Amino acid sequence: MSAGDVVIIAGGGANIASLQFALERLGANSQVSADPERIRNASHVILPGVGAAADAMSRLCQRNLDTLLPALKQPVLGICLGMQLLFEASEEGPANCLGIIPGLATRFAAAAGLPVPHMGWNTLSIDRPSALLEDISPGDYAYFVHSYALSTGAATIASSRYGEPFSACVQQGNFYGVQFHPERSAKVGARLLRNFLQL
Repeated sequence: MSAGDVVIIAGGGANIASLQFALERLGANSQVSADPERIRNASHVILPGVGAAADAMSRLCQRNLDTLLPALKQPVLGICLGMQLLFEASEEGPANCLGIIPGLATRFAAAAGLPVPHMGWNTLSIDRPSALLEDISPGDYAYFVHSYALSTGAATIASSRYGEPFSACVQQGNFYGVQFHPERSAKVGARLLRNFLQL
């Protein structure tokens, strides 16, 4: 495991503990912090998503992390809302986001048999190779809970479908994002986190 100092961006929420336990099972210790110096010096940074996009961006701005995060050079992983925050904007709020990846997060359209939020297990399609997806196969299942999503685009490395296809995993340079919750996605989630720690 190459990760020596994993920092999870502080933002509250029950899933932080689950994420830390998932990392511990892989032999990686992590620290929850909003301190810019700790984040800057981490080997790997994870941006989890809590609440609505506008509120999450407000918390990042209050700590000046909206300018720090796009400048990071180490591997950065956004999870669920954290992935959406890597993009330019979200309809939820609406909110201007970090602007690292082009795109707008939009709300799923309500449709018969497709309640919003999209909640539960769904399959992955692999769109292009990435070290983040090593040993993850087309048709593998991951666990999703979200009302907003990103259309597939140049940064998409894996997609899923809920009425229309959407980005399930993205990569642009050292920035990675997953719309699903790896800490709740059993073996697929553990594999993805292990791959991230080995970047």
